[in-house]
Amino acid sequence: MLVVDYSALAILLLGAFLSYKYKKLTLSAALVGGVTGALIFAASGYCGIMMMAAFFITGTAATAWKAREKQQLRGAEGDKKPRKASQVIANAGVAGLLGAVALVIPQYNIILQLLIASTFCTATADTWSSELGTIYGKRFINILTLKPDKPGLDGVISLEGTFIGVIGSLLIALIYSISKGDYSALGWLVLCGTLGNLVDSVLGAALERKSYLKNDAVNFLNTLAAALCMLLIIWLRS
Repeated sequence: MLVVDYSALAILLLGAFLSYKYKKLTLSAALVGGVTGALIFAASGYCGIMMMAAFFITGTAATAWKAREKQQLRGAEGDKKPRKASQVIANAGVAGLLGAVALVIPQYNIILQLLIASTFCTATADTWSSELGTIYGKRFINILTLKPDKPGLDGVISLEGTFIGVIGSLLIALIYSISKGDYSALGWLVLCGTLGNLVDSVLGAALERKSYLKNDAVNFLNTLAAALCMLLIIWLRS
């Protein structure tokens, strides 16, 4: 029997409404975000909602931080439009799919919770490192060639930006660990988040620059990579 948690439902509806009202998400994105959040809640409970909220709130803040300076560095106009549904799916779609799997095979719920947490670790790491690394990075290199490159371009990283991404992963890992009262997976979550972030950079340099993949596809794949990384760790440690 399906039991509805009306408190969680109210939180998700309020979050979707406020995101749309304050033009952080389009209407379709807010609806997709609400459904995705419900699926994540199905597997991870309030911990899942907190991780999703932490990613969205901190990611929005990181994007807004010194936006004009980033525009100048990147040599392009800023995009202040609300996020589209495709962007929600790109960052939280894998977590939502894992939540749906939890409804079908609830006996694997604990594993699925870790996979969901790893996706938000890498989504947060990616956003923090790209948005804040552009501002605070000192030396930028292409991740494939290791040669100096222009900040803000696909596949360009810096030591400072990578470290900021690790901190972003750590934030989500702490939310998960504190919520569960178990810190045994803390380091593994940070590792998966960081590796997923590096996968994003590799895909950006190798495929996105050549227009083989769009940014949304790259973001979806980096969260998938983080989940697969965590699954491999669980398998090796079992």
